Amino acid sequence: MPTFREAVEAKDAAAIEALLADDVVFTSPVAFKPYQGKAITAAILRGVLRVFEDFRYVREIQDGAHHVYEFVATVDGLEINGCDILTFDGEGKITDFKVMVRPLRAAEALAARMGAQFEAIKADALG
Repeated sequence: MPTFREAVEAKDAAAIEALLADDVVFTSPVAFKPYQGKAITAAILRGVLRVFEDFRYVREIQDGAHHVYEFVATVDGLEINGCDILTFDGEGKITDFKVMVRPLRAAEALAARMGAQFEAIKADALG
């Protein structure tokens, strides 16, 4: 099984989903409350794979079960910089997934693009 970073860099949605715990909590940079559960988190991440262009990780920090992956990408021609902050359980599954992004204009573009496809994301999560 690929690592999280390998799965994301390969845009392998199935491998990313396989790394999520059933009760994973996903905290979005553009939503007010976290999402809970593997199905909705996987659907959101598939949406992100469609929205981000030229995505790449530029730094990785690990402290036991906690990993921080800094990334850069483009959304609607704007460079976005962010971090995926993950907590893994003893079985190597992601239990907590928090995303933070900057600058504001790029975060607003991300919010608009993700918002435009959120009905499709919800339908995808329901299978």
